[in-house]
Amino acid sequence: MFRVVFYHPEIPPNTGNAIRLSANTGCQLHLIEPLGFGFEDKQLRRAGLDYHDLADVHVHPTLDAAWEALLPANVYAFTAKGDRLYTDVSYTDGDVLLFGPESTGLPDGVLADPAISERVHLPMLPTSRSLNLTNTASIAVYEAWRQHGFPGARPAGS
Repeated sequence: MFRVVFYHPEIPPNTGNAIRLSANTGCQLHLIEPLGFGFEDKQLRRAGLDYHDLADVHVHPTLDAAWEALLPANVYAFTAKGDRLYTDVSYTDGDVLLFGPESTGLPDGVLADPAISERVHLPMLPTSRSLNLTNTASIAVYEAWRQHGFPGARPAGS
């Protein structure tokens, strides 16, 4: 399955929703410190509902530590500065989908990291500057999962 990475996430409900995304799709969620919250945060727990025990969540102290655990793999950095549409990527099992903090997105230093395979973006109207972090991650995960036929998903109508 795919690995979602949140670099320095700041808003607890976004990460709580990403925990639910992980539990419902089978993707891993990797969080890179510092985090803007603790795991006992009420908003994080509320947004994650009862999915915390069903999600595969990993916390890394640094980006380098995350790379040690995740590489080799294709790493797709999601950024408004992306060169390619996220739908033009042929995702493979184990790919890393990297997202930046809510307030700033991925910093230039991370975008220049040699581990990054491609910088990709979601289309938006010219008057928009960004989408919600977990909404963006959800769109990306479901596109990657769709390309593989939704393996492991509950059959329709059940």
